[in-house]
Amino acid sequence: MVAIANLALALSAFVKTLATPVFEVSEAASNDLPDFEVGAANLARRQDYTQNYRTGGNVNFQSTTNGYSVTFSGAQDFVVGRGWRTGSSRTISYSGTTTASSGTVLLSIYGWSTNPLVEYYIQEYSNNNGAAQGSKLGSFESDGSTYDIWKHQQVNQPSIRGTTTFWQYISVRRDMRPNNGTITTANHFKAWADKGMKLGAMNYQVLATEGWGNAGGSSKNTISAS
Repeated sequence: MVAIANLALALSAFVKTLATPVFEVSEAASNDLPDFEVGAANLARRQDYTQNYRTGGNVNFQSTTNGYSVTFSGAQDFVVGRGWRTGSSRTISYSGTTTASSGTVLLSIYGWSTNPLVEYYIQEYSNNNGAAQGSKLGSFESDGSTYDIWKHQQVNQPSIRGTTTFWQYISVRRDMRPNNGTITTANHFKAWADKGMKLGAMNYQVLATEGWGNAGGSSKNTISAS
């Protein structure tokens, strides 16, 4: 399926859904400048793929008005990012670099909807499979590449609505972009809907860097939207 400095001990507060900061916001943003971050205040304990709870590692996150940077080593599970309190079919551009020296690292547009409760990913880069899991339902073209569509059910897992059962909708780009790109989110939402994967009322939507499994690397990005 998240400014801080030095989280050497803070990963004891993480939970794995793929990524599940446990809080909710629903008020609309007043403009389309980034107005929201997944960072120190809402990093939550997370759960890894083998369903074991893990802690440890170092994560150093800093947020700016229009982006963020993070370095990490020995990280068992984390997610950080910056974006918008309320998701939409905005077109999102990013510029920067994401590197991975160990573990699994991914860069994606990450968000939630409610009614139905859905956690979604538009994965632009991963050094491994990243967010891809569950059933592969097809593929489509967008922004110069083919994306594969995945759908996965999380059963009794943490979410923005507490521990419950919900779906993950996942697009995985074949031609990975760790440095820069433009994501037409409307194309993904339409491709998912064509497969019967409909979103509900939008909650937050961010460009996110995520890592787990003794992850090491760095990610620094600026973001904008239209």
